[in-house]
Amino acid sequence: MKRRLHLTYLILLILYLQVACNTIDLYEKSVSIPGHAWGSSFKPSFTFTIRDTTVPYKIFFVLRHTDKYSFNNIYINIITKLPGADTTHTGPLPLELATNEKGWLATGMDDIYEHRIQLSNAGKDFYFRKRGEYTFTVEQIMREDPLKNVLSAGLRIEKKQ
Repeated sequence: MKRRLHLTYLILLILYLQVACNTIDLYEKSVSIPGHAWGSSFKPSFTFTIRDTTVPYKIFFVLRHTDKYSFNNIYINIITKLPGADTTHTGPLPLELATNEKGWLATGMDDIYEHRIQLSNAGKDFYFRKRGEYTFTVEQIMREDPLKNVLSAGLRIEKKQ
């Protein structure tokens, strides 16, 4: 019985180590918004390297705010610098954060909510065309400036499974 139990633990340990050693192709970074008021002049940048251009990716905008955030959406511009290219602008992107029926479209704890909004089309695969270093810069373009009750903004890039 003890031998069988030890064998079971050994198999579970091997399976755990095999799963734990697999790399997750992921980039995620969030930047704190100074004073929880996102001014239009504060433009967080996110730089990451793409090595594999043969697989699709998902790109997410990550936003954390308090329940005192005054709007059910946010408008952003994303400025993209491609490897070996000049800066190009994408936007404006209107992103829905809440609806009248469902409330905040986010995960939350107490009075803090986190949105993970997919920027690449959910129905279509997104491929990076070139290998190399990409920089995405995010600016808020709302009429309220600074945009109050925003805690952080970020970017998440993951390989589509």
